[in-house]
Amino acid sequence: MRLLYKTYNKLFKIRKNRKAFLLVYKTVSFEHDLLVDKLSFKEKTQKWLKRSLDDPFVRILAKNSSLTKTQLETLLIDVLAENIAEKPFKYQQKAKLRLSAVTRGAFNRTLRQARKNIIRSIYTVLLLGYLGVFEDTSLNPYLEIANKLQTYISAYRDILRNNGAKEEHLRIMNKLREQLEVSLEQLSKPKAFSTKM
Repeated sequence: MRLLYKTYNKLFKIRKNRKAFLLVYKTVSFEHDLLVDKLSFKEKTQKWLKRSLDDPFVRILAKNSSLTKTQLETLLIDVLAENIAEKPFKYQQKAKLRLSAVTRGAFNRTLRQARKNIIRSIYTVLLLGYLGVFEDTSLNPYLEIANKLQTYISAYRDILRNNGAKEEHLRIMNKLREQLEVSLEQLSKPKAFSTKM
């Protein structure tokens, strides 16, 4: 009987240890899967950021905006993390998504600067509207290019939704893109804003 009791205890301990091992294995495995998901999210985010920041329109628009490239990157990460992630991201996690990793403090500082510059830009537009500058015809080319950009983006999204496009569509899109780039470059010069100056 005593031998049976010892054997039972050993078997119970083995089973108990096996359960503990399986529990630990599942936890570690789950954590590993989460780490892989986080890495793939980080890699996907950084790939998207590089592609976005290298876009010819983004380069021209960013160069002439009130945001630095770093501020734009930081703002995009903040917006992307808030809108795509299933759970809220901490600023420390967002900081690691930057193309060149920074501390949480540096990320937050850059994000504050970006938001402040955006608010100032919006207030500039509001001020110009209030003072009646928008009624001036010198802004018409900027409004036209904004409409053309929106048309281009809509057409491009349609192509992506339809899993590609015919060769003719691609040729037209490339021509439109080239025209938009030239127009944006021309409008980025201060002299383009007003013929009166």
